[in-house]
Amino acid sequence: MSSTPSDPELAVQPDRELGGMGGPPPSRLPSPGALYRGLFEMESNSVLIAVLLVLALFAVAHPSFYTVHQLQDLLQESVYVGVIACGMTFLIAMRQLDLSVSSILALTAGIAALLMNQGWNPWIAALAALGCAGLMGLINGFLVQTIRINALLATLATLYVFNGFNQGITASNTVNVGYTTAEAPIKGNTAANSSFFTALGGNILGIPVAFWLMVAIALILTAVLRYTPFGYRVRSIGSNPEAAAFSGISVPRVTYQAFVLMGVVAGLAGLLVLVFFKAADPSVGGSDNLIAIAAVIIGGTPMRGGTGTVIGAMIGAILLSGVILSGLPYFNISENWTQFALGAVILAAVSIDSVVRAGRRRGN
Repeated sequence: MSSTPSDPELAVQPDRELGGMGGPPPSRLPSPGALYRGLFEMESNSVLIAVLLVLALFAVAHPSFYTVHQLQDLLQESVYVGVIACGMTFLIAMRQLDLSVSSILALTAGIAALLMNQGWNPWIAALAALGCAGLMGLINGFLVQTIRINALLATLATLYVFNGFNQGITASNTVNVGYTTAEAPIKGNTAANSSFFTALGGNILGIPVAFWLMVAIALILTAVLRYTPFGYRVRSIGSNPEAAAFSGISVPRVTYQAFVLMGVVAGLAGLLVLVFFKAADPSVGGSDNLIAIAAVIIGGTPMRGGTGTVIGAMIGAILLSGVILSGLPYFNISENWTQFALGAVILAAVSIDSVVRAGRRRGN
């Protein structure tokens, strides 16, 4: 890999331009046109076209796919992986990844549900659980940056650690909010009927609130990645870690911040799971970590780092965890073959994307 970034925007500036603080060079606020291009980068166009083509295929092959209830389920199913993918974009943009996100999701939901069943206000319980999710991200950052364990191995280990801890505190049982079992309500516990569940579990304009929250998170994190000092440092480290460190950017600090952000975002996904099911299942999350990574790559963020598109990652998640998984049953693909079919789709999408990118490079 060349030591000089191909994108002039990502070239690490001399320390005098960074003001000695490792931040981006001074610039004016982006124009509306530049902001639009920043939110909807060219890299995300291909996956958006893929989503539209697949939806068109479903419309021709199975018009019954387009019912209000089915579309609501599609959007709801895409939320959890979509939110995780938004945070994962930052890590992949700086040449890192986190395999423990599915366990963080499940453990955050479990902690929040247990606290609510202890009589905590649901909003306070959710904030406490979210703090625990940030702590889990901090642990990952410590292992990767301070202990110097490869991120793949470190987060694979914490995936099992967090999952095992979740199994221990829940006794491997599903924690129903407000209930000791599905039939026996906890006396005086009205958590499941609180504003936390009614506000976040409803619909706006016929679309789940959780989906609107995912879109809001994607827009906010896009602005963070494109237009803030933190986002600049993430992209600079991914483009050339040695040059970024030489310019005055604190690589350890940014690495910690990125893993904590990932933990908090995965925790948010866990809370949305809890809102939808009103229960925390220790086994929830499953392969969401791998699907999220695939969604980020398909959405236009290369594994080589240096750049990223949060919007593309969100659309990639909608394609994989929403459209594809919801549409497979309409093609008489049994549940036993779902993982095989999803893997084949991911492999095909990544291969096509790789060919398209190679063509672009030759054209340039």
